Amino acid sequence: MECLDKVKIRKEDLGIIPLPKKVDVKEGFYKGSLVKIKKTLLQDENQNESLTQLEKEAYVLEISSDSIEISAKSEIGLFYGEMTLRELSMTFDEKIPCLYIEDKPDFEWRGFMLDCARNFYPVEFIYKLLDALALHKINRFHWHLTDDQGWRIPVKEYPLLTEVGAWRNDCRYTWEEKVGGFYTEDEIKAVVKKASELNIIVIPEIETPGHASSVLASYPNLGCTGGPYNVESRFGIFDDVLCSGNDEIFTLYEKVFDTVCRLFPGPYVHIGGDECPRTRWENCPKCQQRKKDLGLETTGELQSYLTVRFAKMLEERGKTPIGWDEVLEGTEKLGLPKSLIVQSWRGLSGGETAAKLGHKAIMSPQTAGCYLDYKHRDTPLEPGMIGVTTLKKSFEFEPTTKEMTPENKANVLGGQGNLWSECIYSSKLAEYMIFPRLCAIADKLWTCEGNSDLKAFMNRLDVHKKRLEKLDFLFYNGDVE
Repeated sequence: MECLDKVKIRKEDLGIIPLPKKVDVKEGFYKGSLVKIKKTLLQDENQNESLTQLEKEAYVLEISSDSIEISAKSEIGLFYGEMTLRELSMTFDEKIPCLYIEDKPDFEWRGFMLDCARNFYPVEFIYKLLDALALHKINRFHWHLTDDQGWRIPVKEYPLLTEVGAWRNDCRYTWEEKVGGFYTEDEIKAVVKKASELNIIVIPEIETPGHASSVLASYPNLGCTGGPYNVESRFGIFDDVLCSGNDEIFTLYEKVFDTVCRLFPGPYVHIGGDECPRTRWENCPKCQQRKKDLGLETTGELQSYLTVRFAKMLEERGKTPIGWDEVLEGTEKLGLPKSLIVQSWRGLSGGETAAKLGHKAIMSPQTAGCYLDYKHRDTPLEPGMIGVTTLKKSFEFEPTTKEMTPENKANVLGGQGNLWSECIYSSKLAEYMIFPRLCAIADKLWTCEGNSDLKAFMNRLDVHKKRLEKLDFLFYNGDVE
């Protein structure tokens, strides 16, 4: 900006995303060094136990002509104050407008999911992405590590999971071409460490009991038919799933969860639970015997049995299990552990039901702007899956509904944007699908109430896009709706 000293800065010129709760722009500019920022912790860290997560993340940023001060009740709050300052410094360089910002989030779960099972992304891309998530005050990285098309985490007791399960034929070629890969323990630890430094909790997802082709190809005895099975090169829903009547699946997943809980110190582990056909179970003697032994009325209730078993295995290891909203089905007899968090993806109704039942819920509905693998616009010119998620739709997303009671709203932790990677073959294409829709989702998860002005958001986004360019992110720059 030319002649900045003479320009009157407006709030929209700041381009801060996510939107702060209170911004007062004052006259003048700070022209000093950003190394000399004063950080004030408003209470002893030992008092942190009495703070809610939202209180820990709150901060105040004051910029005058001769000083910058960030104050907060926790180190996390100071960090988010720094992220806001980083945005401002990227836009205004050495002359940052004088202002006062008072800020805190509306939701404690502000998440993003990256599917590295359908297509494998290098760890360098994940590092780059984590930096961007932190800048947008996203604090949960959901890492989808296993599916029909690949197993991405080593388990030393079951080496075939990566020797076989991490590789599939590339269906784009007529000749045999293997694609895939897996993350080493050192790479996983490095991702978790970097995320922790950015105040991001990593949530690994290990799919059960469906989307299990990579497991079955590695250990065919775990399926109902015994195989042969392949790591799938196609995308969709497949009948071959874990055999619910075979106790050997629990032996394997005990070791899988031991590894997962050792590598991921965060409190959560996602166990999937979505899109599990019952076809094989209906015709499997072991599964039907299990159904009889448990006194179940329908074969579908076997999924509830498996969900409870896997969830309890994680609870015993000190973790909180998360499952997609199908885990609510067929639970009349066996129920669900109260600790299990339900992630609603087929709409908001799954999360609403979970909240009514007393479960915590995460909202990431494919119907309301949260599926970032969908096309930006309904045109063959755009890449993406069969659905459409416009930038406007992502901005309109809200994790709670007007119909929910205050008690039920309190059970909604927040929301999440998801990037499934079936047709997203490269990290650069992934960037294009993620941004700027994740900017809109981050904006609403931080400040939801009173933040409905799309035009005002677009004004801020125009400024923010220049930051994405500086960070070397490819992003969609077309129509909003």
